[in-house]
Amino acid sequence: MSEQMMAGDMKKISVDKVVINIGVGKSGEPMEKAKKALLELTGQKPAVRGAKKTVRDFGIHKGEPIGALVTLRREQAIEFLKRVIVAKKVLKESSFDNFGNLSLGIHEHIDIPGTKYNPDIGIFGMDVNVVLARPGYRTARRSRKRTRIGKEHRINKEEAINFFREQFGVDVQ
Repeated sequence: MSEQMMAGDMKKISVDKVVINIGVGKSGEPMEKAKKALLELTGQKPAVRGAKKTVRDFGIHKGEPIGALVTLRREQAIEFLKRVIVAKKVLKESSFDNFGNLSLGIHEHIDIPGTKYNPDIGIFGMDVNVVLARPGYRTARRSRKRTRIGKEHRINKEEAINFFREQFGVDVQ
């Protein structure tokens, strides 16, 4: 009996993290505005990401800050995810990958409930990536005695879609 209960607990899916990314494409004032927008949305200081390589045609140099991102975990991630799902209403099945992750885009950050338009910041589009996990996933990330996650324990696309339908009551098409 207890082994069956434990097996059920180990199969329980949860939100591991939510990553919000704004790709600005240039440094300077637009970058600062994007950072302010992320700070307003999440209440967390965004990390800056630099360009991977120089692209002369776009005037981008390697290492130049061109994007900002914030990683949310635990309760903060779930609260933000609820707001995003209200803004999106319907999720596409193609937004889910085969490992149970969800990626979606938001055209205007002011569509998210609880966000007001600020003329000093403007309007930004953003990418929201949701990573789902099960208990035991830490074994693949820890530094000591790292192991792989078994095929049966991985989250597949159908399980991820069912999780979002049950937990957030979202329509997936």
